[in-house]
Amino acid sequence: MPARTHTRSTTPAPGSVEVRLPWWAVVLPALAFAALLLLIVGPGEARASTGDPALGRLLAQIMDLLSR
Repeated sequence: MPARTHTRSTTPAPGSVEVRLPWWAVVLPALAFAALLLLIVGPGEARASTGDPALGRLLAQIMDLLSR
């Protein structure tokens, strides 16, 4: 007499939430964020001639925090 095998259900148990993301769904947004951040900080670090000084202070604070 063969033994019964237990198969996993594809539906989550009532009252629980199951979220399964592929690896690229997490990695691609992180890489995009890092690329955009590098474009802001950039090797040239050119400064805009006009603009809101608060934005410049915010970017300087972020760069200071990242350099620690």
